[in-house]
Amino acid sequence: MTVTVELELQSFVLLRLGERRFAVCANQIAELVAPSRVFQFPHRTSRIEGVILRRGRIVPVCDVAKVLIGKSLTSRRLYMVAVRHYGEQTEWVALPVTGECELITAEMTAAGESDAAHVAGWLSHDGDVIEVLNIDAITPGLDEVIEATTPHETLEARP
Repeated sequence: MTVTVELELQSFVLLRLGERRFAVCANQIAELVAPSRVFQFPHRTSRIEGVILRRGRIVPVCDVAKVLIGKSLTSRRLYMVAVRHYGEQTEWVALPVTGECELITAEMTAAGESDAAHVAGWLSHDGDVIEVLNIDAITPGLDEVIEATTPHETLEARP
C-alpha cells in the first residue's frame, strides 16, 4: 500500500532584518518600495514610526525589528508594504527591511502553542529554519492606535 502525501506549497517573501531572515506569506504583500520620506506626528504610538505616502494612501511605518531582533534599524534598503487586518477591514502597513527580499515556495509548519503571537508558522529554506510572521500580531492594532492618540486626562466632576 502506498500513501501519497500532498504538500501544501505556498509562496513566501523572505526579508532580512539585521542578520536574521523572516518570512511573510506572499499573498499578504502589496509591494516592495524604495525608502522614502517618513512623516512623523507627535500623537502616535511608539510602535508606529510615522507614515509614508504610497499610491494615494497614507501608510503607517512600523519598525518591527525592535520586537524581532531586539534593536531598531539604523539603515533601510526598502519597505515591504503588507496587508494588515483590523477585524473586517484591511489596511497597508510598511515594514522597513535591511536587505534583499526573495520569493520562495515552501511548506509551512503551523506555529505551536509555545510560540510567540507574532509567529504564524515555520519554514525550512537553504538549511535555515525561518519564522513566518503574523503581520496582524506584530503591528499595532486599531485599539492600540486609538489608545495612544487619546489624551489621558482625569476629569473632575464639579457642582
